[in-house]
Amino acid sequence: MKAIMPMLLILTGVLTTFLVSGEDNFSWDKATVYFTITDRFCNGDSTNDVNYGRIVDYGSEQKNAATFHGGDFKGLLEKAKDGYFKDLGIDVLWMTDVYEQIHGWMSGSGSINDFPHYGYHGYYPLDYTQIDKNYGTVEEFRELVDTLHSQGIRVMLGANLNDPGYPTLLDAVQYGFAETGLTEQQAAEHIKEWSYDDFFAGRLGWKGWYDRDWIRMPDENWDESNPLETTLYGMPDYKDESDKVVTIPYFMKRKWKKEGKANDLWVNPSAKRLRKNRKWSPLQYVIRWIASWVEEFGIDGFRCDIVENVHLQRWKELNGACNEALENWRKKHPELPASQWIDRFYMTGDYENVSIDYKPDYAHAGFSSMVNFFFPKHGDLDGITYIWQAYSDSVAAHKDWHPFSYLNNSYHRDADTLNMKDCATTLLLAPGAVQIFYGDESGRRLSEARYNVDSNQAFRSDMNWDEMDYELLTHFQKLGKIRKENPAIGAGRQTTLDVHTCIRELDGDKVMIRLFPENGKNIVVDGIFQDNDELIELYSGLSGIVKGGRAIFPPGLTEVAIIKRK
Repeated sequence: MKAIMPMLLILTGVLTTFLVSGEDNFSWDKATVYFTITDRFCNGDSTNDVNYGRIVDYGSEQKNAATFHGGDFKGLLEKAKDGYFKDLGIDVLWMTDVYEQIHGWMSGSGSINDFPHYGYHGYYPLDYTQIDKNYGTVEEFRELVDTLHSQGIRVMLGANLNDPGYPTLLDAVQYGFAETGLTEQQAAEHIKEWSYDDFFAGRLGWKGWYDRDWIRMPDENWDESNPLETTLYGMPDYKDESDKVVTIPYFMKRKWKKEGKANDLWVNPSAKRLRKNRKWSPLQYVIRWIASWVEEFGIDGFRCDIVENVHLQRWKELNGACNEALENWRKKHPELPASQWIDRFYMTGDYENVSIDYKPDYAHAGFSSMVNFFFPKHGDLDGITYIWQAYSDSVAAHKDWHPFSYLNNSYHRDADTLNMKDCATTLLLAPGAVQIFYGDESGRRLSEARYNVDSNQAFRSDMNWDEMDYELLTHFQKLGKIRKENPAIGAGRQTTLDVHTCIRELDGDKVMIRLFPENGKNIVVDGIFQDNDELIELYSGLSGIVKGGRAIFPPGLTEVAIIKRK
């Protein structure tokens, strides 16, 4: 595919710069990432809970499985100022996409349609140039990002080049791209018998929305065996292979005119100039719209969705645009601490059923990792050292690539909920980047949506601020801080001694990890530490000394022993 974006900085080399100046010793290859669904985390401003004519309460937790629940930027800011993320040792806050979402509902559980499904999760973008009002304003988002940056925490959003959100009945009425025969109030109500495919594909033939130069639709005869040129889950799919010049859809232009200056509180200032027709292909518009968030707010990275469904060249173009945008932001804001950071823009991605395999083509396109679907989820401490060894070897082998592991995320609730303490131990002591899903650390439970046909919605229950498991939270906090303060844990070269013992070393720093330490018994450290070395066990805080090749600690060792020289 030929290059189509000469105005962008297109990176042709491998992105290798991870280490950053500053006292926080940050590097992406050992980062601890906290992933939160903004709408489900904390409601800091109840006045923005209902917007665009959406309905948020259908009378039961099952019916409300995928409505907006009220979480917003103010809620995240409140928790950031309280030190919640710092207390967990978080390096990166990954929040779901902030772009304005489709206004109406889609059929929950596909053809079953047992509940209304809104874009509360950020995966159904309507307008990439402004913030969804349910999350907050531009200035509230700016304050949140600047506050996190001031705490040494990077910010990551999502980037999807595969598809826009679905067209809905409510959007069709509000912006006139389809004749529905419904009032706005009627179009807002969930209609169980309604069929998305029958209405938009069968009756309207997808006219009046994005035209066929922009997207392919599920009713067309595409080669289903080619993930690059077929639709996914019945969604409209951008023609990312196309170099054909297109104009911005008329319904979008009508939307912006209708909203006028009254909407400026939510419009991304760096995206305003991108609301004009250019001699661009579909993906040139989308890439520039997405990169404008980096230029305006100094966003540090993106998790990219379904990367295997988009041509590699487009991801490379996005990476080039975002690196250019981040550099511009840093130059424009020399007064802010994050302007002094030197790490390049970070990209990870969801590539179905991928582990820690090195993907050189994707590394060349700007990715530094793919989300690791196969990190063990059961908290089995017997043998985890050998898994860690493979991850450490991966970090050492590729300076432009590393594992990015998780226990749970918005699509998979795989971890053993009855053994989350040991799950946390396996994750937070793992080499490479690791991701905590909101509520993993606090015992957040599944919602009643687990009884819906689409039970995945239950994974996205509201954060359990009023019933937190504080013993579990303390365990996460201890390990998170230890991980953050000891870079050898995430980025060090591992030597495995036995099924429960390993050493990590980085730049002369050495850490010994011993699982199942026996309280009150000495630990063999011969050849690791020298006699008379003064030691500290980081989890308990106990001090010890080496005598006769053994580390002697007073009673008090519990979950795990993490030992280093004082």
